[in-house]
This record gives sequence, structure tokens and C-alpha cells, in this order.
Amino acid sequence: MRSFRGRSVPIAGAGALVLVAAVAAYSLLGGPGAGTQGSGPTPGGSVPSWPASDAWSPDLSSGRIALASDAPSSSPGAQTTAVPTSKPTVKTTVTPHPATPKPTPKPTAKPTGASNAPCSVLPSSNVWNRDISNLPVASNSAAMVSAIGHDDYLHPDFDAIGDGIPYNLVTSSTPKYNVSFQYADESDAGPYPIPSNPKIEKGSDRHLLSIDLSQCKLWELYDVRHSGSGWSAGSGAVFNLRSNSLRPAGWTSADAAGLPIYPGLVRYSEVLTGSIKHAIRFTAPDTCGYIYPARHLTADPCSGLPPMGLRVRLKASVDISGFGPHARVVLTALKRYGMILADNGSPWYISGAPDSRWNDDEFHQLQNLTGSDFEVVNTSSLRNG
Repeated sequence: MRSFRGRSVPIAGAGALVLVAAVAAYSLLGGPGAGTQGSGPTPGGSVPSWPASDAWSPDLSSGRIALASDAPSSSPGAQTTAVPTSKPTVKTTVTPHPATPKPTPKPTAKPTGASNAPCSVLPSSNVWNRDISNLPVASNSAAMVSAIGHDDYLHPDFDAIGDGIPYNLVTSSTPKYNVSFQYADESDAGPYPIPSNPKIEKGSDRHLLSIDLSQCKLWELYDVRHSGSGWSAGSGAVFNLRSNSLRPAGWTSADAAGLPIYPGLVRYSEVLTGSIKHAIRFTAPDTCGYIYPARHLTADPCSGLPPMGLRVRLKASVDISGFGPHARVVLTALKRYGMILADNGSPWYISGAPDSRWNDDEFHQLQNLTGSDFEVVNTSSLRNG
């Protein structure tokens, strides 16, 4: 649960190419179970069952999302048939005519905002994507772990029945709205693309995340509500996923820490590849102040509570061999990339996107780990590239 100014704590030919690209993105971004539809007018879940017409292709070797236009333009092994360059000479009298010039082909215009560059979830030099396994332990690690909960267990805040933070893939044709904000002075004006039946997080936080892969752009809303023909929200932020830029100091986002939410989610598609290559978002009951890369606080700085932006990792000595294969992917990421404190909520709750394919029994094994298995990392030298 988020705490923002006092919240309570408890995306034969050319047709075949497009189809191939569509199937790949379908897998990378969540496939048929990347979120379940909630009851009533407010859906809950993650990426919907995207139709095969979505022409996006993942580069699984690098964890990037690539446009379908990056794919080869011809089929492998295609044969070229030789054509004679001249005909037998025939003696005849002809009246020469000037050759008719061929029409000059017109360049094909790209959609506004489109790019052939792959869309990655923030640059590799961004702190979310940096391996912190060799950074030193913070001097106040023990105190911070105790403040979060030394004996409280690790909990996946996502599952197969719709719990978690969903996201929506949008395009240039998705309707856009000027959203009315409670905290307009720290929110980006938009407009925000919102599908006609969007996936919205269940519960009180009601996050709505939208991603446009052609623009490599992310829109996030907190406490979103449909009001009349428009939308309102507590706060909102827009992120260029090709940029390392942070929000202005002191500004919130759709998250209490002023950070983007989507880059820190555990997603089924990436777990399926066998590797998560980014830090994971997590919550703690009480926080004060903030440190880089966070930009916003919910309480004045102090020495006894963890600040927003705190980086924690699973200790290298913790044996994870007995966990299920998908759980091990998450735990390996917690050793290499750690987790970033981004909101107030239950202790050691890690965020993910709901997906009907999650094995909830397997992820319940994470509760065998407690705060004592974690350590706070000294990130004073860690900055975006």
C-alpha cells in the first residue's frame, strides 16, 4: 500500500513477418495470462490477451523489446532467378522514342514518434538495471533491516488470481485524456492514453500503467477514477523509457518514492526466459526521507527508519537451490540487482504483475526467507549513466 502525504499502511511475405513479431511480443509482455480481468467496471490484472496483430518482437537475448521493422525483410534461403539481360538481335527499322522515366518512389513516412531503435525498459546504465552484487554493505544495514522487519517474511505481492500491479499496452490510436489530479503541482499534465476497458490495480492504490512501445513511453497513474466522460487521479507521471532522467527533486510520481513502477515489476514473460535483469520494487511499513534515485518522501528524514530509494539485496550466502525454478529466477535477481524501496506497505512485499500462469504454491516458498536473509547496500556511488 502506498503512502503519499499520509496514505494508510494496512504493451508468403510481409504478413508472415508481422505475425511472427506479434507472437514474440505476446510472449515477452505476458501472453494470455498477463493479468486477469477484475469484476465489475474496474478490471484488475496485467497485460490482456493481445491479438496476433500486435506487431512487436522481443529480443530475448538482450531483454529488449524490438520493433517488428527490425526483422529481416526477406525469407532465409530465398533463391534469385537469373533474367537474360538482352534479346537476340532482330533486323528491323524502328523509330526511336525517348525512354519513359520510371516514377520516383516516395519515401514511406514513419508514424509520429516511431523509431527503429529497440525499446528497452530504461537504459542499461540506469540504476534499476545495474548489478549491485559487489557493492559494499551499508554501515546501518542491521538497523534498517530491523526497522523493516528482521523476522518478517518475504512475500510476492502478485499471483495467478489477479493480485499485483497490471499494465496496458497502448498505441497512437488509444484514446487520450486530460486527467484531473489531486496533486497537480507534482504531476505531469499528459494527456494519458487509457484504453476503453483498462487494467487497473485492485485495492486502494488503483494504479493504472500504460506503455506505448512505438514511442518507448510509459504513463503511470495513482488512485485513478473514471468520472463522467473523463478521468481523475491522485497523481501521475510520464517516463521516456530511453532516458535516465529523474523527476524533479521533491516530486512524487504514481509511486510514493517518485519512481516509475513498471521497471521494478516481476513479470511472467521475463521469468520464463530464466533471468530478471533489474531491481524489484518493494514496500516497508514506515519510511522517512529519501535517497537516490528516489525523489519523494512521505515523512521527514530521520535515522531510525529506511528512506525511500533504499537498496536491499538477498545475501550471497543464502542457499536458494531448494526453491522452484521460477522462484529461483526471482531470488537470483534479488542477489544480483536487489530491490528498491518505493512505497509504504507491508514488510518485504515485492511487486509483480498478475498472471494466470503463476504457480502460487511455488511462490509461497519465498515465505521461508525473512528480513534476516537480507542486507542493505551502500549505493552512495551508484548513479544513472
